[in-house]
Amino acid sequence: MRVVPDMERVPLFIVGPCSLESREVVMEVAGFASELFGGLDGIAEWVFKGSFLKDNRTSPAGYRGPGLEDGLRLLEEVSDSFGARTLTDIHSSEQAGLAGGRVDVLQVPAFLCRQTSLLEAAGASGTVVNIKKGQFMSPGNMKGSVEKVRSSGCREVWLTERGTFFGYGDLVVDLRSLSVMRDLADRVILDVTHSLQLPGAAGESSGGRSGLAPALARAGAAWGVDGLFIEAHPNPSEALSDAATMVDLPTLGMMVRESLDHWAGT
Repeated sequence: MRVVPDMERVPLFIVGPCSLESREVVMEVAGFASELFGGLDGIAEWVFKGSFLKDNRTSPAGYRGPGLEDGLRLLEEVSDSFGARTLTDIHSSEQAGLAGGRVDVLQVPAFLCRQTSLLEAAGASGTVVNIKKGQFMSPGNMKGSVEKVRSSGCREVWLTERGTFFGYGDLVVDLRSLSVMRDLADRVILDVTHSLQLPGAAGESSGGRSGLAPALARAGAAWGVDGLFIEAHPNPSEALSDAATMVDLPTLGMMVRESLDHWAGT
């Protein structure tokens, strides 16, 4: 059974680097995306994604981000410069309150998708909330997470599929989960690049199969998902976080256009 898309909405793309590494990287990715989606006005919408803190790194030596205040200032600059909506991860109730008025979407990371106090604080922020489905969760069990957010008065809740643990060090996407979660949330997103991680496979960091990203994006679009989450970087091999799964900017552009062709056929 495929997802039945909301035909009153155009496909949504969440794009950006994994971590807010530097102003130069942030503005280059945001500028590319702004130009890309500016040519697709009325066909697709986009949200710029960047994490001010990566708090679940494999190694204590892993880059964690610029921190809350510097990261939020970067996201505000993206919004002011390109008119883009912005999304960032939060990891605590306090961060929900501090970030909620300064970005458009708060994201609850997959490993924290059952944390009641965090979900309630995100819901009370007055901001759209995107919950990543835990790699250990069945799609139907995300109902409780959505209800925790809604109980605090949240006006719109998204759910994002990012793969399910397949033994040690691998993830698999069950596209049926997109249909299950469609009955639970306002939008269902497929996180293409995180779903291709090989957790811990590189020893001090996660590995991944970024070469499969275009095919997985096409599959999600053909299934009829509401949106795609794609992390991109000017030079993925040099990225400080998720180097093995991010795509470069030309590949991002190709993936967006190919995916839209497949959505057009649903």
